[in-house]
Parts: sequence; C-alpha cells; structure tokens
Amino acid sequence: MKKLLALAVIAGGVLFVVKRNKAAKAEADLWREATAPVPSTNSTTPAKPAGASHN
Repeated sequence: MKKLLALAVIAGGVLFVVKRNKAAKAEADLWREATAPVPSTNSTTPAKPAGASHN
C-alpha cells in the first residue's frame, strides 16, 4: 500500500512539473510574440521634403 501511495505521489509530482513547464513555455512564447519587432510593410524609401533641392 505504501509503495502505491509513493508511486502516486511521484506521478503527481511529475505531472505538476510537466504542466508548469508547458505553462512557462506558453508564457515565454506569448511574451516573445508580443515583444517581437513588427516587420515594415512599406519597402519604399521616404520621399524628400517639398523644399529640398539638389546641390
């Protein structure tokens, strides 16, 4: 009986660690996505101001 109880405690501990690691990975993925730089959709160079002249 004690062996079965010990086995159940160990299995519960393993499940707890696995769930915690999955949650930490999901949190890290969300943080990485939220803080990733936004790719520029405008690939052209900005236009020169209207008053700019060539030298």
